Amino acid sequence: MFARVASGIAGLILSATVFAQAAPEEGLDYYELRPPQATESAGKIEVVEFFWYRCPHCYALEPDLEDWLKRLPGDVVFKRVPGILDPDWAIDARIFYTLEAMNELKRLHRPLFDVIHRDGVPRLQGDAYAKWVADWLAKQGVDSAKYDATLRSFTVDSKVRRAAQLSRAYKISGVPALAVQGRFVVLSSSARGKMFSTTDALIGAMRKPSARGGS
Repeated sequence: MFARVASGIAGLILSATVFAQAAPEEGLDYYELRPPQATESAGKIEVVEFFWYRCPHCYALEPDLEDWLKRLPGDVVFKRVPGILDPDWAIDARIFYTLEAMNELKRLHRPLFDVIHRDGVPRLQGDAYAKWVADWLAKQGVDSAKYDATLRSFTVDSKVRRAAQLSRAYKISGVPALAVQGRFVVLSSSARGKMFSTTDALIGAMRKPSARGGS
């Protein structure tokens, strides 16, 4: 089944005329997950971004990602997952899920990205970095006591553990990376613009009856 899906992807990519770039190549622009991972969006094609707040490449991608999300088709659902490739990265995952639990993520996700990369905060690590972020969030009107309690909560602990599991299951070796329907991962080594044309091609392939039959 996956051979047929891959063949369908190749045909779709080769026949597409809307992409200005060269056709994406497996192993260079994306890889197929073996085994594929289960998704949580029934009836939708799921795209997951693995990212890290202190990653300059993730920050550089963010404006293009925001533009791409504006034209996301109705049959596609997008999710962010903090990549955890190093113990220190778990701090950023904890911050992300804390803001999500406090309903502050939409308001503060991009501003946090901005201030980290404008002010050179990636030089900080561990507790020093966590404290800097907490102090900055307090200046943005986030309740410090509630933030600290949520940061240490069981819910956030569970989501951080899940993010680490997903990073391993999807064989993420670098960020940013975009995963399509638990089957394919678009590589961070791909050019920024090509990441999205490759993702669009893979989304198109997932609409084919043979791909749906393999879900």
